Amino acid sequence: MDASFAALSDATRRGVLEQLGRADASITELAEKFHMTLTGMKKHVGVLERAGLVATEKVGRVRTCKLGPSRLSAETAWIEGYRQLWSSRFEELDKIIEELKRKENVR
Repeated sequence: MDASFAALSDATRRGVLEQLGRADASITELAEKFHMTLTGMKKHVGVLERAGLVATEKVGRVRTCKLGPSRLSAETAWIEGYRQLWSSRFEELDKIIEELKRKENVR
């Protein structure tokens, strides 16, 4: 998960994932879309590929990128666990606040 979160820390890489969520694209197409050099885009795609977020396939001279197999499932599950934890804690805090308000109104 560290590699995934590190890959997601960059706005360009998040944009690449968003773009690939719509349709597969070549590195050249991605570079043009993000106004980058091919070398720069290759580096971004490499980071995403090492994290398992993007898969590439070379056919002839064209390297096509598509969403990788992980699709952030482990990361989503980890975030959901913390969302549930905090939601539960906030619900308990709400109960305490309501009880304090009731006591305040009684006085």
